[in-house]
Amino acid sequence: MDNIYLLMVIALGILAIIDLVVGVSNDAVNFLNSAIGSKAVSFKTIMIVASIGIACGALFSSGMMEVARKGIFVPGNFMFSEIMIIFMAVMITDILLLDVFNTLGMPTSTTVSIVFNLLGAAVCIALLKISTDNTQSYADIYQYINTEKAQQIIGGILLSVVVAFSVGAFVQYISRVLLSFNFEKKPIWVGALFGGIALTALVYFILMKGIKGADIAKKSFETIGGMTIKEFLEAYVFQLVAAFFAFWTIFSYIFIGYFKQNIYKLIIIVGTFSLALAFAGNDLVNFIGVPIAGWQAFQAFVDPMINVNNLAASEFPMGILGQKVPTPTLWLFLASIIMVTTLWLSSKSKEVLKTSLDLSSQSDTKERFSPNFLSRGIVRGSILLSRYFSAITPEPLAKKIEQQFEKPVITLAKDKTYELPAFDMVRASVNLMVAGILISIATSYKLPLSTTYVTFMVAMGTSLADRAWGAESAVYRVAGVLNVIGGWFLTAISAFIAAGVVAFLISWNVKVMVPVLLLLTAILLTKNMMAHRKKAKAVKEEDSINKAESSSIQGVIEESADNIRAVVSRTSKIYASTIDSLAKQNLDGLKKSKKGVVKLNTEVEDLKDNIFYFIKNLDESSVGASDFYINVIGYLQDITQSLEYITKASHKHVNNNHLKLRFNQIKDLKETEQQLYTLFGKIKSTFSERDFDHISVILDEKQALLLQVNEKIKKQVSRTRTEEKSPKNTTLYFSLLLETKDLIKATMSLLEAYKEQ
Repeated sequence: MDNIYLLMVIALGILAIIDLVVGVSNDAVNFLNSAIGSKAVSFKTIMIVASIGIACGALFSSGMMEVARKGIFVPGNFMFSEIMIIFMAVMITDILLLDVFNTLGMPTSTTVSIVFNLLGAAVCIALLKISTDNTQSYADIYQYINTEKAQQIIGGILLSVVVAFSVGAFVQYISRVLLSFNFEKKPIWVGALFGGIALTALVYFILMKGIKGADIAKKSFETIGGMTIKEFLEAYVFQLVAAFFAFWTIFSYIFIGYFKQNIYKLIIIVGTFSLALAFAGNDLVNFIGVPIAGWQAFQAFVDPMINVNNLAASEFPMGILGQKVPTPTLWLFLASIIMVTTLWLSSKSKEVLKTSLDLSSQSDTKERFSPNFLSRGIVRGSILLSRYFSAITPEPLAKKIEQQFEKPVITLAKDKTYELPAFDMVRASVNLMVAGILISIATSYKLPLSTTYVTFMVAMGTSLADRAWGAESAVYRVAGVLNVIGGWFLTAISAFIAAGVVAFLISWNVKVMVPVLLLLTAILLTKNMMAHRKKAKAVKEEDSINKAESSSIQGVIEESADNIRAVVSRTSKIYASTIDSLAKQNLDGLKKSKKGVVKLNTEVEDLKDNIFYFIKNLDESSVGASDFYINVIGYLQDITQSLEYITKASHKHVNNNHLKLRFNQIKDLKETEQQLYTLFGKIKSTFSERDFDHISVILDEKQALLLQVNEKIKKQVSRTRTEEKSPKNTTLYFSLLLETKDLIKATMSLLEAYKEQ
């Protein structure tokens, strides 16, 4: 036997572990979003409940493993060697694709990824087989691909996007109209009725996704007429739902009325458990289904009782994968341990979760997506549609609905302003309930739909209905949703093409390409991990800029001092790096300077965007602090804009391969850079030590520095008239000196603002 296939099986096992890690990092958003966003219970409680749900779901997911073996292609028409190539291509591509999305903090579908990876690799190998067989044409591709099942899966996934959004929006709108934002003050029977509906949906969902898939559900019981539990659940759907509804409504009434407990918290806990269970039960196949299928194929190949004639790998058909083969419970248990561990330790899962929470937040957040023509068009169309419905709705009814959407004023301590939940417990409950119902329906039709698509689109639909997307945020939120959905389509296209390409490379030379591709995968994963750590470290860097949260003028002065120190420090470094890189014609150094300015400018822009909340947060006796704070931000903007022009002009000059600056020009710029470095060092020290009395000394040096810059401008005028030959050099040099003057003036205006306080 060729050892390459044993090595491939071992590699598939290692890749399965890695895929579990990157997959859970992306899909954790599915079941953590609602509980964390509503802050109904502590983070530790949420994680414990989710961990138990994952463990249970993993143990019940054996049946779904068949999708990897025969859901997309017809295994009997492929040989063992071809199947192993398909499986290797799928796992390598899947891991890299999911890791890229995790690094970007974008939720994508592991189901779509695995389905299109399998489809792409299988189509590639099938086409290669057909090309070497004179008896077949490319039209015979349908003999290799399970087109009906693949279309069913893909159709179910795409349909779930529209259905989940629409149903989520409708149910949330009805729930809010009935419950309002003051839901905790409603009569007991209202909460009990809502609890009955929600808990019925979630418990039935747990039965459909959990017990129905367990081995015990396949045994007959005399107490239920000799049927199996699975048959009983399918035969008495309406009777079970009615019984559950009656029980849970009564339970909710007692829970609220007699035990004085919050039924919405219970719904969120049960819902988090159910979606975690669904994630593990439905999506575990996405991570370990292919490696398990590869292991089972290898077992069949080396088993003399199955491979009776000792056929070669290229001659042994894989019809055995079309049979129903149970997955060992031990493997499922080990997978659940890895998934739970990843859930607790993964930092990338927090990035993905933040994207989803920001897009569904009831309050204002830092919008990370830029509006585009499509998002603007959708928002304008929605506004016109809303006006139309408002015009035809009777005024008394419209007024009553508006009252239900009035948000209560929540009084918090000043330092607690940014700790509000992203949305309330009603929306969190609806998110979980609707997602559970939709996934239950899909499960009953044996569709491995994307839990990511369903949970994300339900959350977006409820956000829209709950008026979380207001005039201030709608275009950004819609753009964000469109970006995420676009990423999903990109996942499908990328997975199909990349898996096909990797399968082709492996088939070209298995012994060479498998080790090469595995090494390349390891390098790319390591590179992404290093980039993620570097990004996380950059957020916590010493010279970061922070929003003002103080409510007194003295507090604002203190906080602004830290921001000024940070801006001056970073400006000094960027200016010095720019002049040095310009002198050396170092394009990479200038690119780095440009990136540094963009980041600095973004942080200053964030301060400006926070002015509204800053003024709202001020004490009545400290309203004068707003003038000071606004002026400080204005001067910081002037500094960054001058610095931005200097870096861009320098980068453009070198990037366009213009003549290097003359020696005298570089010498003058280096002198100015050294003088600025000294000046900025004094300012940094002054603000670090809060030695504001020293500001007068620094201001006295201002005129001397400006005179020196003016002298350099006059010298260049003289050189231009006598010896300068390059218009581009002259333009750049004048521009740098003029912007440096503006930079100095803005800095001095900043110091004068502090001196006056």
